Amino acid sequence: MSRFLPERIAQQFRTIKSEDFPGVLVPLAQANRRSSLQHTTDTLAGGAPPAYNDKDESKRDNADAERASVSSSQVAYDPRTLEGLRAEIEADAAAFGVDSVYDRKSKVINKAIQDMGMGRYQWQLFVLCGFGWFADNTVRFTTLSLFVGLCLGASFWGIASDIVGRRLAFNTTLFIGAVFGTAVGGADSWIAICALYACMGLGIGGNLPVDGALFLEFLPMASGNLLTLLSVWWPVGSLLASLIAWGLIPSFSCSSAEGCMKADNMGWRYFTFTLGGITFLQWIARFVVFQMFESPKFLLSRGRQAEAVAVVHGLAYKNRTTTWLTVDILNDVGGDPEAQGEGAKLSVVDIVKRSLSKFSADRIGPLFGNWKLGLTTGLLWFEWFTIGLAYPLFNAFLPQYLAQSTTGGEPSSTYITYRNYAISTIVGVPGSLIAAYTVDVKYVGRKGTMAIATMLTGVFVCLFTVSSESDFQLAFTCLESMFQNAAYGVLYAYTPEVFPAPNRGSGTGVASFLNRIGGICAPLIGIYASTSNPKSPIYACGALFLAAFLSMLGLPIETRGKQSL
Repeated sequence: MSRFLPERIAQQFRTIKSEDFPGVLVPLAQANRRSSLQHTTDTLAGGAPPAYNDKDESKRDNADAERASVSSSQVAYDPRTLEGLRAEIEADAAAFGVDSVYDRKSKVINKAIQDMGMGRYQWQLFVLCGFGWFADNTVRFTTLSLFVGLCLGASFWGIASDIVGRRLAFNTTLFIGAVFGTAVGGADSWIAICALYACMGLGIGGNLPVDGALFLEFLPMASGNLLTLLSVWWPVGSLLASLIAWGLIPSFSCSSAEGCMKADNMGWRYFTFTLGGITFLQWIARFVVFQMFESPKFLLSRGRQAEAVAVVHGLAYKNRTTTWLTVDILNDVGGDPEAQGEGAKLSVVDIVKRSLSKFSADRIGPLFGNWKLGLTTGLLWFEWFTIGLAYPLFNAFLPQYLAQSTTGGEPSSTYITYRNYAISTIVGVPGSLIAAYTVDVKYVGRKGTMAIATMLTGVFVCLFTVSSESDFQLAFTCLESMFQNAAYGVLYAYTPEVFPAPNRGSGTGVASFLNRIGGICAPLIGIYASTSNPKSPIYACGALFLAAFLSMLGLPIETRGKQSL
């Protein structure tokens, strides 16, 4: 054990080589290919390309014999040859409108990962990336300073991960959140609390863009929908935070402000210590326990081509499968072998330009290229802003709203307040599962599920104000929580599906930015609007959800059963 920790830490910084993973390399001619072109020999009259494992030799032999019987007029190429692989890359390059050395070689790596399929490494990474999304939702009930930090963190780490690497950013964001999240509990002034929350937000805010990018770059294309499934960690994080708050805050808090000393009001400090400790344990799981590979796309962008190939070999080794990728194939198919050095390397300036180009007029303009896509883009951005404003406007102040309720005509205790808060988060978890089913139901789909869930969320938020009775408010809070999680989950799935692939990063990037801006505005509205009427922020929240619902009715594109553009 004394040697384990130093060895695991050193492993995170060690340069890996293909020789570290013996037995994973097979010749391209013997590989299990999943060609992306429908006229390949594996497709055979339009059928789906077969996928074989190592035990299916007889099936492979039969397929080989069948291919041999196909006339030359029917066979355009063999996907298990360099010519066939090159044809796939050229077709993709033409479809996406990019044909640089980096982009071609990046597509070769994509093909290699796609051919390996989903495996153990990706599922482990799914859990570890979920920690970041988990942490993002355990801190949403806090202050304006936190939301400022979240907005800055999302912007900074998205670009920084392209410069310093996904792996370093992946571990650093969660570590920053753990350190400053724990330190909040020791703050002795409101200014210190706000400053620490802002620093925590700077780390936590980078979790979504960094974790999502890292996970996506290791995912086979056929399993890309698992990126949407990461959102299930949000209600789980909110659930755990509410249960911890229920157990600690009522038991270690003053009943009133009069005569309340620090020693009598430690509940919220214990709460932040606990969440910070949990986040720190998650960071240990990422940094020490799990052997994290650097993104092969990042390594390729920095001219470290041999390491990128070694990562794919490591992925095959972890998943107990094989791969055909070599440096020679990468050069032969991806571009000029002489470009594997500095010619294939992107400078820091190039990387920053690529990141910022997502928001350039050239990248935003095509999102309004026709009336249908332009209308969809405008409505989606409006929905991201309104829901980003409405969500924290209600949820960030929910404990305060519940504290104003009554039980039998008497003000609710702190225990009842946090008990109800915990119950509402428990009921909210199934919302994501319900949405996952209804999005594929005929005549409902993505738009129907999203619109209905958003409408019901707005209605139940407004009904929350009808009575101050604790049980009455709990019922509508539970319903609001369930449909809110459903609406948010579908919105996260629908947005990348509806944007064309070449401009998908730009469309989703602007949407995410507007969502964070709404989050920054929410505490200001919640604080100042409640001075005249405590229910005003709730009415505003309900109105925003209903406005988002009306805009969803105008969305012209349904993506159910359709392939992404």
